[in-house]
Amino acid sequence: MHRQPNATVIMTGATKLRDMGTTAIDHAGTTPRRRRPVAVLVAAMAMLALSAVGRTQSDTAMNDLAERYVKLVLAMGQHDGDYVDAYYGPEEWRADAERRQLTLDEIGSEADALITELERTTTAPEPEELVRLRRQYLRRQLEALRARVRMLDGRALAFDDESSALYDAVAPSHPESYFEDTLTRLARALPGQGTLIERYGVFRADFVIPPDRLDQVFDVAIAECRRRTLEHVELPAGESFTVEYVTDKSWSGYNWYQGDFRSLIQVNTDLPIYIDRAIDLACHEGYPGHHVYNVLLEQHLVRTRGWPEFSVYALFSPQSLIAEGTANYGIEVAFPNEERLGFERAVLFPAAGLDASRTAEYYQVQALVKQLDYAGNEAARRYLNGEIDRAAAADWLTRYAMMAPERAEQRTRFFDQYRSYVINYNLGRDLVAAFIDTRSGGRPEQRWEAFADLLTSPRLPSGLRD
Repeated sequence: MHRQPNATVIMTGATKLRDMGTTAIDHAGTTPRRRRPVAVLVAAMAMLALSAVGRTQSDTAMNDLAERYVKLVLAMGQHDGDYVDAYYGPEEWRADAERRQLTLDEIGSEADALITELERTTTAPEPEELVRLRRQYLRRQLEALRARVRMLDGRALAFDDESSALYDAVAPSHPESYFEDTLTRLARALPGQGTLIERYGVFRADFVIPPDRLDQVFDVAIAECRRRTLEHVELPAGESFTVEYVTDKSWSGYNWYQGDFRSLIQVNTDLPIYIDRAIDLACHEGYPGHHVYNVLLEQHLVRTRGWPEFSVYALFSPQSLIAEGTANYGIEVAFPNEERLGFERAVLFPAAGLDASRTAEYYQVQALVKQLDYAGNEAARRYLNGEIDRAAAADWLTRYAMMAPERAEQRTRFFDQYRSYVINYNLGRDLVAAFIDTRSGGRPEQRWEAFADLLTSPRLPSGLRD
């Protein structure tokens, strides 16, 4: 995907602005950097200062390895345009990567050498959990980088092998029969003429956000997501994000973290946007999802601890399962079921000009459709393993995931671009939910605390099962 915006309407977390050209304007009225996030001077200075004062020999060795890891990720970005999802470290590191132009073989060899050196720095068990997690995280991120190098170099991996290598997790496999019971119940909830997907399309047509109300509805949703998050999570002053509406993408929404506690969030308007997507996208991409996750990593791990590896986000890595899992589970943390229904009925449906008396009816149907989430994984697994072609994958998504044909086709394009990344949304959400519920005992306030702790830690997907 390209970072250059293709939109004219933008918003920030609390303020809505309108751009008269093609460049986004932030809440301070300045033009943000376009395409690639650039170095943030304050974060870089804090990182360097912290690495120079009060560090043990082990800290210095780890930071040296972490710096080399960051430079390898940036080098990978020269070969894979999607690989570097965010970077806000020293600009000279990016310039160094562009100057050196490492080959894939050289990147792979340096990753191997880093893993070996990382093992040699291990001495006595680390007394602090975060430090132990940091070491495990860096090793696994390097292993994922090495796996991605091999993929770009032509090595084919089966879907599950790929997801294990890149994301430290494997999604369960389900046959068609697994989804049939849900489809039967959905058919009873949607009586009428035509196929089930046609009836579902007719039903959902009453819940599309009109284009002329889209910015208003998202503005309200973002404000409420932010308000709820700030009741439980302390965020640094000045954090904000900008929202742009874009077209011609394989995804429905994307957060491009810029550093300095700011994000650019893009919402794809190629297809109709339904009312449930307002809260889903506002939470997932913003509060308490991707924006909050990246802000807290920058605040606590980059600026406070001086750990440079968190100034870069390698998309095809275990970090993505944590990022997507927390972003999806964050919707439920911020809006427990009944609270969401109440807010939608009282605020969002009226803001969109929709019939608020049908709020419960809509979400009852959507709850059934949500049970089909793993059908998307099956379509991707079979398609990427060469068992079915694109048309069959789209048909599978229409039949078992209840995606309209045009949305199913968009999803197959996502498979082409991001491959096994799809597991990070549903499996990631389920792993995060189980981890948080165990840590919190299901109590709402403790759930927020456990959620925030996870957002500020370098825990791996495999560590969610501990």
